[in-house]
Parts: sequence; C-alpha cells; structure tokens
Amino acid sequence: MPFDGFTLGLVARELDAALAGGRINKIIQPERDEIILTIRSGGANRQLLLSATANCARAHLTTTHKNNPLEPPALCMLMRKHITGGRVCGVRALECDRILEIEIEHFDELGDRARKRIICEFMGKHSNLIFVGGDGRIIDSARRVNEQISSVREVLPGLRYELPPAHGKLPYDRVTAEALLSAMAGMNGPLHKLIAQCVSGMSSQTARELAFRAAGNEDAHAEEVDLAAACQSVADNLSSIPDRISPAILYSEDGAPVDAVAFDYLSRAYLKSEAFPTISEALDAFYRGRDMAERIKQKSAALHRTLKKNIERCERKLALQREALLGSERMEEYRLKGELLTANLHLAQKGAKAVEVPNYYEPDMPMLKVELDEKLSPGQNAQRYFKLYQKARNAKTLAADQIEKTESELNYLEGQLDNLSKCEEEAELSELREELERFGYVRPNRSRRQMKQLPPSSPMRFTAPSGRVILVGKNNLQNDKLTGTAQPNEVWLHAKDMPGSHVIIVGEAPDEDTIRFAARLAALYSKGRASSRVPVDYTLRRFVKKPGGAKPGFVIYTNQHTLYVQPAEEPTTV
Repeated sequence: MPFDGFTLGLVARELDAALAGGRINKIIQPERDEIILTIRSGGANRQLLLSATANCARAHLTTTHKNNPLEPPALCMLMRKHITGGRVCGVRALECDRILEIEIEHFDELGDRARKRIICEFMGKHSNLIFVGGDGRIIDSARRVNEQISSVREVLPGLRYELPPAHGKLPYDRVTAEALLSAMAGMNGPLHKLIAQCVSGMSSQTARELAFRAAGNEDAHAEEVDLAAACQSVADNLSSIPDRISPAILYSEDGAPVDAVAFDYLSRAYLKSEAFPTISEALDAFYRGRDMAERIKQKSAALHRTLKKNIERCERKLALQREALLGSERMEEYRLKGELLTANLHLAQKGAKAVEVPNYYEPDMPMLKVELDEKLSPGQNAQRYFKLYQKARNAKTLAADQIEKTESELNYLEGQLDNLSKCEEEAELSELREELERFGYVRPNRSRRQMKQLPPSSPMRFTAPSGRVILVGKNNLQNDKLTGTAQPNEVWLHAKDMPGSHVIIVGEAPDEDTIRFAARLAALYSKGRASSRVPVDYTLRRFVKKPGGAKPGFVIYTNQHTLYVQPAEEPTTV
C-alpha cells in the first residue's frame, strides 16, 4: 500500500472510529522502531501497531503477537510512566501529510488531567515515532535526530516539536477543480506527475490511479487531455473515495502478494484481489510475512557477514595447508640424498657447491647430483638432508591432520550459512546464533535489551502425493532433534557430500514415489538447490549414528542408496 498522506487519512479515520475513548492498558516496544499499544475499546482489547521501519512504516490494528524485551527501552518506559491508563482522545492525520497524531488524556503525578501526543512520521528512512508532552516539547523518540544528522530539524528530548517543512501543495481534502487547474497552469508532462506536484499526500501510485480515472491512461500527458475535465475528475475522486473504501490485497498471477490497497485501483484491475473488512486487517495480513522477512533479513545480516568472513578464513587456511602438503612431497628426495651422501662422503669436498654420487637404488646406478651448502662439511650436509627429511615428514603428517580439521570446519560453516538462508522466524535465528556463540564464532549477546525466551522452533512439514508426512529440519538443532526422535525403520535422507537438511519420512515402508518426493525436498533444502541434478542419500534411521563429541547436525550413516534428483519447486508447508 502506498502509505502516502491520502491513504494515511483513510487509516486515521478508521483508527479514530475504532479507538477514540479507549483506555491504554499495555505498551510494549518489541523493536527499536516499533511500538504496540493495547487499547480497551468497544468491549474488546485492540492492538495498535506503530512502525517506523524504513521499508514498512505504517500504523494499523494488528492481531500478530510480538515478543517483548526483558528490559524495555527508554521510550517504552517513558510511555508506560505517562500514559498507561490514559484514554485515546482522537487519531488524526496532520497537514494532509504522512503524519499521524494520537492524542491521549491521562492523570499526571498530581492527579490533574493532562494530555500528551504520539506523533508518527511515515517518511521512508526518515520515519520516526515521537512522544510529545502537553507543553509541545519532545519527551523522547524512537530515533533521535541531532544537528549532525539534520541541519533542518532536530528531534531531541526537551526540544519543541515542529512539523516538517510544508510543501506548499493543495490539501487533498480541500481540492477543487478550479484550484487544481490554476496550480497546473503552464505545466507540461505526464498527468500523474502534475497531480503529485500539486496535491499534498500523493504517492506516485495514487497519482497514477487518479490519472487513470481522469484520462483512461495512467501515463497520459497533460497536453493530450482536456485538463479542465481531468482536474474535475481528480477533485471528484478525492472527495468521493473516502466514502467508498474497499480494502484488499492484490496478488500477481503466480499468487504472490503485490500490495494492500484501501480502495479499488481501477488501473490494477488485472490483478487478483482478496477483500478485507477493514484497512487494518488488509495491512496486517499483507505485512505479517513481509515484516517478519525484513526483520529476519536485518537481524541475520551480521551473522551472514560473520559466517562469510570465517568461510574465507578457512579457505585461505586450507590453501596454505595444501601448499605445505605439496612441499612435503620432496621428503623422499631428501632421504635419498642424505643416504647417498653419507655413503659417499669421500667424494664430497668442503666448500663445493654440489657433488655427483652413484644412485645405488637404481639398477644401472646413474650419477645423482646432490646440492651442498658451502659452509658445511660433507658430514654436516648429509645431516642437513636428514633434518629436511624429518621436517617434511612431520609437515606431511601435521598438514594432513590440519587439512582434515579445516575441511570439517569449512563444511560446518557452509552448513550454517545454508541454515541461515532457511531462517523464517526469530526462534530459528536465535537458535543458530546461540550455536555459533557456543563454538566461539560470535560473541555472546551482552545487550540488556534481550528478548524473552522464545519457544523452540519446529521443522517444516510437507505432505507427499501419497499422503505421507515428511519432516525437514531448518537448522542443526532441528536436524539433531528430528533424527534423534525418528523411529528406527523410518527413512532418513540427506543431500550427498554437501550441507543440507535432515529429512524424515514419517512411518515405515514408504513407496518409491514418496522417497523420490522426499529426495527432491532434501535437494531443495541443501547447498545444491541451484543444480539441476543433486545426489541424495537415503537409508533407514537405524543406520544413522552421531559420533561422540561431533558438532550439532553432524552424523555418519551406512547402508545408503543414492538418488539423483532435480530439486523440488518451493512447496507449501502444512
């Protein structure tokens, strides 16, 4: 939904009707830029979500549960102190712009009636939630803006709240055809751009819809249409749309949600739509998954960088270890030269750079050139070769052991990077982070603003065409639990020789089609998901073992069979 001033005016009207007179019972701040007020109104508890997230700034009623921090941030504590128990006097949009004001009446410390305001500015990356006292001064805000951030307007505790600079446009709720025509005089270009330039609160999308209604083409140019008639159409629609609300979510042909709208968009009539009773319900349904995905993306960014950094470190380390292993291949050469030089000390002269000695290990005993250190005696040169041999032999043993450990660590980190891409809930992200903290890849989170204990995450559930349930782990903790609790004769699957999910077919003796369906899921949720042909091993659960001391998610298995399958398309979980 284009959360512009016009749409916000419709939302404000809906919220005012639902919340005016309601009592604030609870306030939480689950995110730095998000506040949820629980308001008792109309005999029911309603949750008002106020979000200043850059890509999802909005206000609406919600039924989505949010986890509360163990210790609330300063803004939340101040709001609880001042307005818990207060009543909502009204909700309104200010200056026909993207600014929402919630006025609250409460009793102060002396028992006198007082009023405070929550002002929500929905302006992209500059969005903010500002708590303002009755004297017009800022108590606190979600984002503090000092003079280094903005030289135009500071938002800091103690300063008087000032509205953002006005644009000098026509207020959308008082537009007349004559005033709009006068404002457009002498202007050329696409009609929708002229509407956006002359009328306040117009996003490009809303302006395009008004242009479509006025000219039958959202890209029509002003010089191609009867401008007076077009201005009349725009004015009529701006006055009539608020009385013809029809909230809906629009979907693309493949079923992906495209947008949430407050009224019929005739210019997008070709899209599928799902109607909702209120704008809040449409917004809540639309943003529920999108907001969570955005939050997970933000919170996983640091983990993603950490994993990539450690993977690159392991790759560099592995390259050096393999180089050392290649260097140790001269081990036998050093031993041979040391032994031949020892047997032919009489041929070597002190100060010589090299000596040729017969190679007794070859049938025809060819002469072998042995390089010498001029500063050493022949005997010391022989001892030098034996020391080089011993060093190369030790290096070979050590390098082989180090390569095995580094490859194991690299596989683990790549598996965790793959698991990170599967995170869709905070619990899954939290479990992955805790595991990385336990192994020292991430510093423990010492922040006081920690979330309450999240419930354990659950594996994905799918239904095969045969009706069998298939469980797929999304991280190492889920994989261990899934494999550990499966029955001995249930089929276990995993992508061969690559990071991926553990997959269990619930029940014994599945048919071949079900096994192949599960194998395609194992391929999809593995590092090889981009390949067209992925090897997937499957065996009975009783042949899968977890070695003592192994890292989470690591198992060994036997009696396996291998299928080569194409990864499944993104299926729907059940």
